Amino acid sequence: MKKLVSIIIPAYNEADNIPHIINAVKNTFTNQIYDYEIIIIDDGSKDNSIDIAREISLTDLAVKFIELSRNFGKDQALKAGIDLATGDALVTIDADMQHPPSLMLEMIHQWELGYEVVYAYRQEKNPDAKLKNKIGSKLFYKLVNFLSDINLEDGIADYRLIDKKVIKTLSGISEYELFLRGMVKWIGFKQIGIPYTPAPRLIGESTYQIKTLIKLALHGITSFSVKPLYTAVYLGFFLSFSSILYIPYVIYSFLANIEVSGWASIIMTIVFFGGLQLIILGIIGIYVGKMFMQTKNRPNYIIRSTNIQKK
Repeated sequence: MKKLVSIIIPAYNEADNIPHIINAVKNTFTNQIYDYEIIIIDDGSKDNSIDIAREISLTDLAVKFIELSRNFGKDQALKAGIDLATGDALVTIDADMQHPPSLMLEMIHQWELGYEVVYAYRQEKNPDAKLKNKIGSKLFYKLVNFLSDINLEDGIADYRLIDKKVIKTLSGISEYELFLRGMVKWIGFKQIGIPYTPAPRLIGESTYQIKTLIKLALHGITSFSVKPLYTAVYLGFFLSFSSILYIPYVIYSFLANIEVSGWASIIMTIVFFGGLQLIILGIIGIYVGKMFMQTKNRPNYIIRSTNIQKK
């Protein structure tokens, strides 16, 4: 029997791109020795993305769809596809055509060589990204690698192939605020990265913003490490020790009858330490909040409709 490869495509307001990515995937698998299924996950789109996917699925049995009840986020949409995919391997790819579909054949080749995770990372910068987003992306990966226990290549994408053993492992993980790029790295297995050059976005504009990267960085760091908590402790010790060094100056000023003035410096010191305390409390609050939400054990996503028979 031919091996089945599931192609997972999350979509948020990608109605114009969906027919193009489906055709590109089909052309990639033409004359190949693999069967394939294409699963479109509509992540609460405000356009008619789900209608396009549903209409195509009526005439093409290889096309499946999952409609989520609202916008849960890209990682949650990918998790829905991973949970319902039936292939011997699956490939996650964006709908905007910036991930070259032809690269899937190289991923499958590496998979056949024995690799259980084959992920893509950008060799060249995204041509559609603005300068501030490029700088933010660079800082994002450096910060995540420095403060977490995982190592992500600069420009690693949500374009990857994973084996069914990995699919089974990921399906068994139900974690609040998923960070799949980090999770796939964390679970291990035999992995290899391959470079790619992103193509210009076919239709529409990217909605990625700096605040999205900041939020993603916080999720990644706090999901895989407690280093920020240790950093807060070390910073507290450092500042406490620094304040001790100030005592000799205070004694000298008292004995020498030197007037200690400086209202502005006092206010600045109060503001600095007040802000520092709020930052540390915020770090602790993020971890406590994660535990609070995890104990609720809510699902990562809710499916409104689908034409896939559950495994």
